[in-house]
Amino acid sequence: YSSCLSEAVVPLISPKPAYFNSIESGETEFSTKRRMKHLLSFQRYYHTSRLLRGLAPHDSGSLYLLDDDYLGQAAHMLSKVGTWNFDIFLFDRLTNGNSLVTLMCHLFNIYDLIHHFQLDIVKLHGFFGMVQKDYHSQNPYHNAIHAADVTQAMYCYLKEPKLADQLTPLDVFLGLIAAAAHDVDHPGVNQPFLIKTRHHLASLYQNTSVLESHHWRSTVGMLRESGLLAHLPAEITRVIEQQLGSLILATDICRQNEFLLTFREHLDNQDLDLLDASHRHFILQIALKCADVCNPCRSWELSRQWGERVCEEFHKQGELEKKFDLEVSPQCDHKVDSVPAIQSGFISCIAEPLFEEWNLFTHPSLLSQTMLDHLDKNKAHWIRLLKPRTLAEEQTYACAESCDLWFYAPQQNRYICFYVLYQ
Repeated sequence: YSSCLSEAVVPLISPKPAYFNSIESGETEFSTKRRMKHLLSFQRYYHTSRLLRGLAPHDSGSLYLLDDDYLGQAAHMLSKVGTWNFDIFLFDRLTNGNSLVTLMCHLFNIYDLIHHFQLDIVKLHGFFGMVQKDYHSQNPYHNAIHAADVTQAMYCYLKEPKLADQLTPLDVFLGLIAAAAHDVDHPGVNQPFLIKTRHHLASLYQNTSVLESHHWRSTVGMLRESGLLAHLPAEITRVIEQQLGSLILATDICRQNEFLLTFREHLDNQDLDLLDASHRHFILQIALKCADVCNPCRSWELSRQWGERVCEEFHKQGELEKKFDLEVSPQCDHKVDSVPAIQSGFISCIAEPLFEEWNLFTHPSLLSQTMLDHLDKNKAHWIRLLKPRTLAEEQTYACAESCDLWFYAPQQNRYICFYVLYQ
């Protein structure tokens, strides 16, 4: 396992850590299992890999429960957590970097899930803390703030009149947990990077939904370690774990067309029955997909920050690939691929088709109309920020306008599918 980033980059990996040697020399079985489990995490491995090494993770100190410490501005923000203009960046600052834990505790209280499922509050808080801590604060985009933002968006969608009255406590429980943990332990690089470096997870999941599978399995591992569901019957726990997997795996951008076509068929046939558990689960999958890519639907000030962050993460991957003589992935070269180009293309190819269908499902919905309005304005804003384009680039944006999922990569002089970039 120590060649965690594969044969392609073996010379770049640090020597086996000292504690691994101590495991081999015969520590107790408990200690061995704990340390091996930690080695199975990107977050733990980050400290020993030269390839992925960055600043040491910031530990904001002990997490705290919702109590009098949350009076003031943070508490005021929580009272407006169901509004679409919720500023998750400000909320994260007000909670000292604990936005995800704080938000999840609050939402579980709103829905009375602690009482309904007879959850141990200490175990619950411990689980939320593990999830938050296993997001990489070094990632500009795929970090705990993104998870909190997706969770807040998911809450807004769960409150939609078309959906709210039909949801069971289990539906809400699954939706919130999946949103909070959907990108847990994300390494800040995409699936093609893991495949071309022959990372062990790419092999484990056979190059299919590699990151999403890891996020799901990590979530299940933390649920079991926390003992949060230990008091429930084994069959119920198994169902919860499997349905969490179904939700998290749905965020794989490579499956966008699969879900979009099924969603359109249901809407065209008008056969969605939210009394049917399988139909409710499908809508939860769509809601999570929407929440995961809702950044372009926020106000410009928030949307711009997210757009810059995700492109910074792409560009960091590109610099990493250059450093180790790997082929630079599409749209990861900061000298060639601009933020406005990437963002305007993403809105046309990914966000608009999805949110137009969501609007049809939730109609009449003030929230959905607000999101579409923001989407249109933000797309126009990004396009205005574009530099004068070449003929090839004009063809690119003509494709984007027609929702073609291919765009021109100047550095490679060819068209590439958006799915390759965002998976």
